Parts: sequence; C-alpha cells; structure tokens
Amino acid sequence: MAEIKVPELAESVTEGTIAEWMKEPGDFVEKGEAVAELETDKVNIELTAEQSGVLQKLLSDVGDDVSVGDAVATLDENATEGSSESSGEETTESKQEEKEPEKTTQPEKTEAEPEEKSTEEDSGDDSSDHVVASPAARKLAREKGINLDDVPVRDPLGRVRKEDIESYESNKEAQKQQASAQKSAPEKQEPEDEFGGKPIERERMSRRRQTIANRLVDVQQSTAMLTTFNEVDMSAIMDLRKRKKESFQEKHDGTKLGIMSFFTKGVIGALKHYPLLNAEIQGTEVVKKQFYDIGMAVSTDQGLVVPVVRDADRLSFAGIEDEIGRLSEKARDNKLGLDDLSGGTFTITNGGVFGSLLSTPILNSPQVGILGMHTIQYRPVAIDKERMENRPMMYTALSYDHRIVDGKEAVSFLVTLKQLLEEPEDLLLEG
Repeated sequence: MAEIKVPELAESVTEGTIAEWMKEPGDFVEKGEAVAELETDKVNIELTAEQSGVLQKLLSDVGDDVSVGDAVATLDENATEGSSESSGEETTESKQEEKEPEKTTQPEKTEAEPEEKSTEEDSGDDSSDHVVASPAARKLAREKGINLDDVPVRDPLGRVRKEDIESYESNKEAQKQQASAQKSAPEKQEPEDEFGGKPIERERMSRRRQTIANRLVDVQQSTAMLTTFNEVDMSAIMDLRKRKKESFQEKHDGTKLGIMSFFTKGVIGALKHYPLLNAEIQGTEVVKKQFYDIGMAVSTDQGLVVPVVRDADRLSFAGIEDEIGRLSEKARDNKLGLDDLSGGTFTITNGGVFGSLLSTPILNSPQVGILGMHTIQYRPVAIDKERMENRPMMYTALSYDHRIVDGKEAVSFLVTLKQLLEEPEDLLLEG
C-alpha cells in the first residue's frame, strides 16, 4: 500500500487546500495521473500518483488544509479497478451474509424468529448505504450516530461531505440549545441580527484571496509607499500602431502590435536611468538588480496574479507581445506554474482595460516600484499659448517605496517614461 503525499511545492509555499478530488476510491490511477487539485497561495497544483494502482482511501476531504509531506490518499499497486477499502468491507459483509443460511440446520420457529429480527436490524443499519458520501463523511456519521439520509447536501452532485456532517451536527446542537433556552426563559428576546434580518450570503474566502488580502495589508504596514502621477499623450503610439499594424502582423506570424510592448520597453528604458526602482531591500542592504523581469498583473476569476516576463529587455516587441499573450492565457485557464509567478523586479498593472481613469497601485513586495496604466481618453490639450487640440491622453501612476526611492527619482522616472512613449520610434530603434 502506497501513500499519495503533498510534494515539495516552492520555497515560499508550504501548505495548500484540497480544492477537488479528480478520482474516487476504487478508481484505477496511472503513474503520473492527476488525483487531486491543490489550491495554494499562488496557483492551483495537481497532485499526481507516483505509481499506478487503485485508489483505496481519501485521507483528506475537499476544503481540508494540508502541508508538504502530508499523506492525502492511499494507493494499492496490486488491487484491481473497483476495489477499495470501503468496497472491500462491503464484499466481506455480503459474503458472510451468504454463508449464514448454510449454518442453520434446524428450521425451528424459535431460531427463525431471531434471524428475521436480526435481518431487519441489519437492513436498518445499512439504510444509508445508497447515499453517495466521502469516506471521511461516512466515518464521522458512524461516530456521531447520524443517518446520512437526514443530512442536507450542498454538493451539486449530491455527495455528502465531511463539512455537511459537521454543519448538520452543529445545527442540531444549536437547535437543542435554543429549545432548552426557550423553555428556561420563554420571555427572553432573541439576539439582535447585525443586518436587521435583511438577506445576506456568506462565502468563504479562497486561500488565494486570503493570501492576496494578507499581502496587501502587509505591504501597507511594512513599506513607506507613496504614489506620484503624470500623463502621456498617446497620439504618436496610436498613429504608429495604425501605420505598422498590418506589416507587423504579417512579419510576426499573426502577432499584433499592442500597447503593452511599448510600455514594457519604456519602463525598462526608465529603469536603466533610475536603477533603485529595480531594486529591493534585504535587511540593511539594497539589492540593485541588473536584469529586467517585468511582472504583468492579470485579473482572473480566482483573483489577481502577476506572471513574469523574463529578461524582457532582451525580447523584441513581438517577443514581449507573444509572452504576455501566453502568460495571460495560462492565467485565465488556471494553468500558471510557480515558476511563472516567482521573482520579478518591477510590475505593470493596467486598470485601463476595465475603464479606470486614475488609481493608486499597491506594491508587489519585495519590489519597490509598480506602474499603473489607465484608460485612454480624449481631452483638450494646450499645444501652445494659442492652440488647443483634443488628444488621446492616459494618466500614469507610479507607486514606490519611499525608504529607498526619493520623490525626485520617482517623478523623474515618470517624466522619462513619458518622453520615451511620446517618441515611440526611439523605442523601436533601440530594440
């Protein structure tokens, strides 16, 4: 009998939550096949079997927290499909029941009556066997003397989970206590509802959402974060994209020339002038990174993730667009790996795709700088003292850690970025 354990995940990830069981006891599992999905602070990871065999027993239920090295299931390499510990027990019991009539040699009424009574009692004990339930739920129900037929089920597939048993038991206990309280103090009023009896819906935060919440609060408390703003005239970039988009797409096998590649190149150019924004604090030291791994914030149904474009300074415009597209697709399909998210020297977040006009981005610790992009809006701009024109303008925001980055550097960074983006040919020429 082998155990399926939670493997080493990453240096900063030591535990997770069982999000889904992909196999049930009795299912045959091939070596390397996914058995369960584990939700960690950063990504969802599939737990795979290290050898082929039949899944025997689930040691953890959906929603249970598990740590690296914990056994979550058992696997029998020699068993046949359809056999598990629970099914094996049922087979043994059925065989014993088949053999019992052979032992009865004297058909006396005094012996037959107890047998009938015993049969009725056995069928009563097994009345909930037809209910689909996890092993943990079935075990807890037996311990608590709870009939599975009486337990309300939240699973859309009708499977009784361990938390259903616990919820049923707690509700039952609460009802007993309430009834007892009403008898002892019938005139006592019920506690006031904090929402005044209005309808609400409670939903448990996912592990990833809890991690995001904790990290955002930690950044606010552990850094001296400050934000400075500027605006960029997008006329030149929009004109260049209009003139070059078809030839660019033909030359690069369908890759479109997007705005993000311009901003990535512009950010790298500004970081080279102001390297402290590409650094981090380690104790009493400032680590200036001489490489440019740019994080791109992506919003998914599970929460915000920041996959990293590695060595972005060495990529062409097409290379950056391809990499952003690849990482964004993996993020939406929930297929990002820990290597896609680790590291990063600076982050870009584009709230403009959702219509944000202005915002204050929060640092992605331990980074000390993050650039916020916003929606492009036509606004009247003074060309000189006499002329005004409607131009496509974008507000940019730079949040930075004031512990090592001074206001002068932050403002100068945004000014440099503005100049580079308003003269996009320079970015193309510089690669």
